[in-house]
Amino acid sequence: MDPLPVGISLNFFTDTGFWIGVFVLAGIYALVALGLQLNVGFTGITNFGAAAFMAVGAYAMAILQLNAGWSVWLALPAAMAISIVFGLIVGLPSLRLRADYFAIATIALAEIVRMAAQNATSLTNGNQGLFCNDAGRCFDDKWLSISNSILNWLESLGWNNPDGLAPLLIVVWVSVVIVALALRFTQGTPWGRVLRAVREDEDAARALGKNAFSYKLQSLAIAAAIGAIAGFFLALDLATIHPEDYEPLVTFVAYGVLVLGGLGSYWGVLVGSALMWTILEGTRFIELPFSDTQVAALRFFIVGVALILLMVFRPQGLFGKREEMVLGE
Repeated sequence: MDPLPVGISLNFFTDTGFWIGVFVLAGIYALVALGLQLNVGFTGITNFGAAAFMAVGAYAMAILQLNAGWSVWLALPAAMAISIVFGLIVGLPSLRLRADYFAIATIALAEIVRMAAQNATSLTNGNQGLFCNDAGRCFDDKWLSISNSILNWLESLGWNNPDGLAPLLIVVWVSVVIVALALRFTQGTPWGRVLRAVREDEDAARALGKNAFSYKLQSLAIAAAIGAIAGFFLALDLATIHPEDYEPLVTFVAYGVLVLGGLGSYWGVLVGSALMWTILEGTRFIELPFSDTQVAALRFFIVGVALILLMVFRPQGLFGKREEMVLGE
């Protein structure tokens, strides 16, 4: 009997364009997971509405640029502000719920936003999505100046770019590092220490005179702003905005990144996202005698088994600490 045609395609190592796309997605999901790390890992609130914040930010960016003619430098802060206000509106009633009910409420929120985008055809173009305008541009491309400045700086240091490193890859990962550094810095401030206190014992934090509800609301608002940036980058990567791009699955994949990297570790999120997408997309190059549908299912099966084994043998994740696994009740 002939052996099964099992192996790994050589394109696994040589397809630069494919891997640039993979790591753009890894950076986008790292941003989402950084916001979740702030919520779950440091504040103790189980937020399942990250996809909703991404959608609000992405649609706000697109509408302000394509319909109102705003520059990206005006539209991005405005979209972040809209997402923050949206997060505050959501958090004011729902953060008073118990942790598990809050999680359910945020899942419902994400679906409400997605369905609203499907039905508000005059604003979002419904299921058709928002595409490029008549001039052929999907968004204002002035953001490319950031990437060009970074490339020029690297070239001044003697580094060249033989593989044509994608501008979006550079901008996404620079943003990821900046956000991670900013969040890491805040954890050493009095504000960050209060978040930890709220996570570990909310009643004790209140007894010390801290407004736990206010701090949780601030944490949610910051995660909403980060989600808006991630939503904008996802729209740039796909060159369109469609309701199906912001399904709850987006949030669940980001939680997978969070589990893999470890609670309480911002740098673990970055490594976890890179590993998650390397495994998820790298398995496309495994040559198996199965149909495309079966191979697609096998890819997610492999990721699922890896996460299960991680939870069994290292529940705190690759870079997490057991003492950071305390969640709010």
